[in-house]
Amino acid sequence: MAKVLFQGHGSLRLTLDNGKVIYIDPFAGEGYDKPADLILVTHQHYDHTEINKPPHAKDCVIYQNTDALKNGVYNTLDIYGAHIEAVQAYNKNHPKNECVGYLIKADEKLLYFAGDTSETEQMKELADRHIDYAFLPADGIYNMDVPEAVKCAEIIKAKHTIPVHIAPGKLFDTERAKLFSASSAMIILPGDEIDII
Repeated sequence: MAKVLFQGHGSLRLTLDNGKVIYIDPFAGEGYDKPADLILVTHQHYDHTEINKPPHAKDCVIYQNTDALKNGVYNTLDIYGAHIEAVQAYNKNHPKNECVGYLIKADEKLLYFAGDTSETEQMKELADRHIDYAFLPADGIYNMDVPEAVKCAEIIKAKHTIPVHIAPGKLFDTERAKLFSASSAMIILPGDEIDII
């Protein structure tokens, strides 16, 4: 089964059942020991773009927002047995034409890595996709705050919704995370790795 390691802030590592390793927005925390087969970047802010932080596998692919979103078209990527689909991500701090989130279908599970965003027009459509795990920002400074993240969680209707990017300048804020009261809420701490089941 696939596993997700929450490294802290907005950084995550997805290890597929076939052993391929995908880093999403590498920047914070630990857990960069596995060579990257794929690195996904949601946008170009410094706290999402340390693509050289993990070692690169021989055929490492770096797929950035500029690859995922071109001329207003959200692209897809099929690689290593995973289907990756770019989706909307935007708010007053993140231009709609420069930022993306990612849906990743792998090992018969669908994961949504929202990137830096607030509520988007597309989130209502995501409810029909039967997402297994959603990772939503909730810092209330650069992104939506906790109440809006709860609202988005209820719109998206993922089986599990995990707050990330919750405390700029820190890996995490446990007290703030406790306020994330979505019915699908699942709190994981930096350094925690979960099985995608």
